[in-house]
Amino acid sequence: MGTHSSEKKHLSANGMLREIRATFETIPEHSRDPRGLKQRISLSDCLMSGLAIFGLKYPSLLQFDNWSNRPVVKHNLRTLYAIKNSPSDTYMRERLDNVEPQSLRPAFVKLFSLIQRGKVIEDYKFLDDCVLVACDGTGMFSSDRVHCVNCCEKHHRDGRVSYYHQMLAGVLIHPDHREVFPFCPEPISKPDGSTKNDCEQNACGRFLKYFYREHPHLKVIFTYDALSAKVPYLRPILEGGSHFIVGVNPTGNPSLFEWLKGIEMEKHKAVVGKETFELTFCNHIPLNDANPNFEVNFVDCRVINRKGKISHFSWITDIPVTKENVVQIAKGGRARWKIENETFNTLKNQGYNFEHNYGHGYQHLCHVLGLLMFLAFFIDQIQQHCCGLFQAAVKQSESRANFWRRQYSIFVELYIASWEDFFLWMVDKTHGGVTIFNTS
Repeated sequence: MGTHSSEKKHLSANGMLREIRATFETIPEHSRDPRGLKQRISLSDCLMSGLAIFGLKYPSLLQFDNWSNRPVVKHNLRTLYAIKNSPSDTYMRERLDNVEPQSLRPAFVKLFSLIQRGKVIEDYKFLDDCVLVACDGTGMFSSDRVHCVNCCEKHHRDGRVSYYHQMLAGVLIHPDHREVFPFCPEPISKPDGSTKNDCEQNACGRFLKYFYREHPHLKVIFTYDALSAKVPYLRPILEGGSHFIVGVNPTGNPSLFEWLKGIEMEKHKAVVGKETFELTFCNHIPLNDANPNFEVNFVDCRVINRKGKISHFSWITDIPVTKENVVQIAKGGRARWKIENETFNTLKNQGYNFEHNYGHGYQHLCHVLGLLMFLAFFIDQIQQHCCGLFQAAVKQSESRANFWRRQYSIFVELYIASWEDFFLWMVDKTHGGVTIFNTS
């Protein structure tokens, strides 16, 4: 089996799940339910069961419920996820609905500390010892009927009311690496008792507040889309000691582009891989007329591929732009698409079912399930980057979709002793401690 025959201790599935469960066990829980009855299943088992649903790509909580009492599934939930008692779908929804989303933050911090410990962050150093973090919001739920106290509302002209939830996500990215690593997303929801909807700008402010508290020594360049090229988004980044590379366009930033008409730009041309970058840039221009003292640096980039197709991008940054770093700044700005494709598209279209309503609840269920899905995605991304066994199992499966299907089928049919045995058996059926499920 070569280098694939052993797991990295701290970045293995077993090591990561053990640490996550330890953080779940610190979340306070009531010993009795609202009816005064003793809780039958621990909160940590409920949370780990939710994590298992997304890790194994179950299509629904009900299907998990229907299969969880099978001896083979109970065995594998115990050996792989340390779940002593798995809840029914109804019980899980009731328990998780009362969990404050912020209580899951330590699990994300713990996973990030593991990749720091494993020197993965060194692979993601980008410019001047900084890492790139892309931020953006995405929808996760919308309905004209189902809603909870934290739903945002959209009132239509015909009298209808639509209810929705969104999340503001931030992920560690690098232009040269496929994998992204999410920080704890920030729910976009209507606060208790409020009559006004939450918004992405407010969520971004909260995200930064928690980010700086949890990662005080991380040197960061944040990259946002053009909707965020505004002082209320950018000033908190600078106040936190970080940098930014943010998209701009004439429609969203007309005064900025008016300023540029009278400025002679520096020029630079470079071949980057299979593309040619034609770059122009300048420093120290006002972001807009309303904030003439808030100066930014500007980069314009025409990208020409080998077939002659031209793509056009523009960014602002607080980093002084030179001929020595302008290519790297442009690469960082273009890498922002990874939060769209490698994160949101993966979560919505590649087995995680991010926009599927696994359960809405009355308080926090929708966001708690969303955070558990992000945690499962975080684990998968770490294994995809670090775990030779995982990589070999995916390669043997020929596609990621086939890998998830095989993983699910094996999980419900074979007794599995460990994650290492699981992946070994997926690579080569002569290896791994698995036992065929006896259906007689």
